[in-house]
Amino acid sequence: MEQGLEFEQFASSRAHRLFQVAYLMCGDWHQAQDLVQTTLAKMFSVWGRLRRGGDDGSTIDAYARKVLLRTYLSQKRLRKSSEVVTAELPERASASGDGGELRLVMVAALKQLPPRNRAVVVLRYLEDHSIEAVADMLGMSPGAVKSLNFRSLAKLREILGEDRETLFRP
Repeated sequence: MEQGLEFEQFASSRAHRLFQVAYLMCGDWHQAQDLVQTTLAKMFSVWGRLRRGGDDGSTIDAYARKVLLRTYLSQKRLRKSSEVVTAELPERASASGDGGELRLVMVAALKQLPPRNRAVVVLRYLEDHSIEAVADMLGMSPGAVKSLNFRSLAKLREILGEDRETLFRP
């Protein structure tokens, strides 16, 4: 199969999942689209080398997540001063409804975490990666990931406050 067609099939089958991860990490629709496009562009530039490795696909998926994560963290370091501080806080969504409100509340809570903390939570609980896998992706020790994970969950509990009890009731 031609490399271009093979990459196109890879990109079309993985783009949606990469977008979900990117959106939860950055909390911004447009930035998530940019992250996925940048990730896929970087993947395309090394696609021949990746495919020559004779991979079954799981290593390529892991590489794509690592590229996405590193691109996100790199952009956050470069854009630290671009955050806009406002005098008014947005209204919090209520916990009733079809789950859409829950998603909005969770995304808003995730956006309040620092980038590395947010990445740990998303990789651990959305992507369901082990502590060791997340440590490898972030280039840190498993103990550091456990610590970030613990602090991140504590911060999310604090952010959600009373809503935490009502958000997760059936």
